[in-house]
Amino acid sequence: MAQTIETHGGADLRPSGLRGVAADFSSDQRAFKTASWGKAMMWIFLLSDTFVFGCFLIAYMTARMSTPVPWPNPSEVFALHIGGRDVPLILIAIMTFVLISSSGTMAMAVNFGYRRDRRTTAILMLLTALLGATFVSMQAFEWTKLITEGVRPWENPWGAAQFGSTFFMITGFHGTHVTIGVIFLIIVARKVWRGDFDVERRGFFTSRKGRYEAVEIMGLYWHFVDLVWVFIFAFFYLW
Repeated sequence: MAQTIETHGGADLRPSGLRGVAADFSSDQRAFKTASWGKAMMWIFLLSDTFVFGCFLIAYMTARMSTPVPWPNPSEVFALHIGGRDVPLILIAIMTFVLISSSGTMAMAVNFGYRRDRRTTAILMLLTALLGATFVSMQAFEWTKLITEGVRPWENPWGAAQFGSTFFMITGFHGTHVTIGVIFLIIVARKVWRGDFDVERRGFFTSRKGRYEAVEIMGLYWHFVDLVWVFIFAFFYLW
């Protein structure tokens, strides 16, 4: 929503110089006419993060295709011993199911947020955070298992030494994103539950009265994290 600049006798009362720039940025102006600053900045962040994850995956594929030493077989490395036999990729399949399910609960949270259903929105966001925390816990179990079996960033007992460094770098970076997302999901869910977006209570992530845009912005981040995992799952575990 644009503001009219007040004038007196034709004179512009807007501050000049750097103060004028600060006044423009702090006013209710929008540089992106079809999106808020929050959405625009989140999209810019996600775009930059896409490049980072893309570089990691390209580096992983380059290392895998260039090494003369055989690459460890993911079906053997990530197998769990259940019922007297090794079940390949069972933990990874469960992790993927959990994270994809959390994307569904986050989408429903955004929907109920714009319906002004505070209770359902907060519950769905907390459920999404719980699924995200479950994913991180299973990833911690996976790391512990591999470290116990001798996987290090510089070596492993199954083949190419680059396996450990690329695995810990890519999955660790993604797990950090999920952990941060869980923390912010809890923060925003608490604000929704208290009604901060209805009374316009001052504080972090509180938008205009009646606007649940922060829930949608949180959803953009969470869907991105889920999408990145699909690529990691395909290139690292299935290839």
